[in-house]
Amino acid sequence: MATTGLHALKTYLPTWVQDWLEVIVPGLQILLIIFVAWMLQRLLRRLVARAAAHYQLPDELLVPIKGLIRWILVASAFLLVLERMGVSATVLWTALTGFATVGAVAFFAAWSVLSNLFCALLIFTVRPFRVGDYIEVLDTAEKPGAKGRVVDINLLYTTLEDHHHAGPEGTWLQIPNALIFQRVVRRWRGPPPAEAAAPAPPAVAAAVQESPLTTTAP
Repeated sequence: MATTGLHALKTYLPTWVQDWLEVIVPGLQILLIIFVAWMLQRLLRRLVARAAAHYQLPDELLVPIKGLIRWILVASAFLLVLERMGVSATVLWTALTGFATVGAVAFFAAWSVLSNLFCALLIFTVRPFRVGDYIEVLDTAEKPGAKGRVVDINLLYTTLEDHHHAGPEGTWLQIPNALIFQRVVRRWRGPPPAEAAAPAPPAVAAAVQESPLTTTAP
């Protein structure tokens, strides 16, 4: 229908305009695609900035989100521009499926890194703990685990100041973010309570009870 309307429009235009019409129309369409992609990018960036301010997301998390939005819009606009320039839709679909296959392989190859990134997003939004809290990452609720004060949370690791082996320069534990969501996490708002001294073994206790309570003077 658009082609029919274009041919009908040519009959009312001068000859020199008809020669350039096949260049002007695709050019205007390409400019429109670029303009719409630019407006969408600005709109999405504002929405992400408002969401980040509302949920208090760190800058380390905003950078990859903004980059992902930008590259998705650029790739979409590029494919639409190629189509307007006469590239076959079959060629575009073949290229798109090829890129999707490569992306899927890369996704599974980097699954551990991506899982840490996703868990970092959950930590920043759900807030199971914050910087300054004391936590303990346990295999089960009965067994002791890595314990310390949270000093940093980045896109890959949560860093703890070791509670048990605090040396003169400090000892740090870097726990992958994905591991935290696979374990039991005990959390304290302030410093954890001091651990009670372990009871003496039964043999040692019996020996103490049997030992004389008094000594004879020389």
